[in-house]
Amino acid sequence: MEFWIIASVAAAAFQTVRFMLQKHLAKVSLSAAGATFARFVYSAPIAAAILATLVATGRVSLPDVTPSFWLFGAVGGAAQITATVCTVMLFGRRNFAVGMAFIKSEVFFTALIGLVLLSETISGVGLIAITIGVAGVLVLSGPIEAEAHGWRRVLTPSAVLGLVAGALFGVSAVCYRGASLEVVTDAPLLRALVTLAAVTLMQMVSMWIWLMLREPGEVGRVLSVWRSAGFIGLTSMAGTFCWFTAFTLQNAAYVKAVGQIELVFGVIGTVLIFKESISRREYLGMALLAVSILTLVLLA
Repeated sequence: MEFWIIASVAAAAFQTVRFMLQKHLAKVSLSAAGATFARFVYSAPIAAAILATLVATGRVSLPDVTPSFWLFGAVGGAAQITATVCTVMLFGRRNFAVGMAFIKSEVFFTALIGLVLLSETISGVGLIAITIGVAGVLVLSGPIEAEAHGWRRVLTPSAVLGLVAGALFGVSAVCYRGASLEVVTDAPLLRALVTLAAVTLMQMVSMWIWLMLREPGEVGRVLSVWRSAGFIGLTSMAGTFCWFTAFTLQNAAYVKAVGQIELVFGVIGTVLIFKESISRREYLGMALLAVSILTLVLLA
């Protein structure tokens, strides 16, 4: 099995655990922005410390980066922050597994954005798989409000949140691949670590300033629940490192396609952890997405 596939599956597993923790924290103590900030404030210092230690001990040399690295990193970081806030808000409306499935629309957006920004193409089979996946998302977007009419029965608030999150995660995935390719080294793990440290530090600082201005006291609440929030930071760092490693080796759309194995992890979390039920309609939507994933991985 190719290393980028292993890295993608590992990233999906870490991300599922992080989303579970963020869903829990958003319910009991933190706002959506606070739960998002938790992933950066506890991961950025660790990533930076690991990189600094490797450089200081002479194990690696700090590689050069191009100006495009910072542009890709800043845009990707901002997109990821906004997408994560939408994700936490979505989990408050639908069960965990269905929320995860909505977010997996990111693979479609990743393919399209990758074509525009990095000129990375997808095959005809890939387009068919994307169509199947869109059908799965539409099935999952069954209305919450029984009295909804017209387009609101198809494009519910949950669907909007999920699709916006998916689109923004797609932007971040492509930008992170672009950033990692602008690190001047042939070592994929070093590329991933440099990108991780730089991006998470930018995200931590920007979110800290945002919360201080818009949600006074929220930073203190995040720091006060360090026992739980710290695990968000650790799983976030591990997952993001795995994503970045995969991005250095493969087209971002294919990486995210494999990463949709999160759907399986999400079902396990829904049933075993949150004790939530999944309807037949929701299983059908997730099944269509699963077909889309397998088609992309095996045939595209």
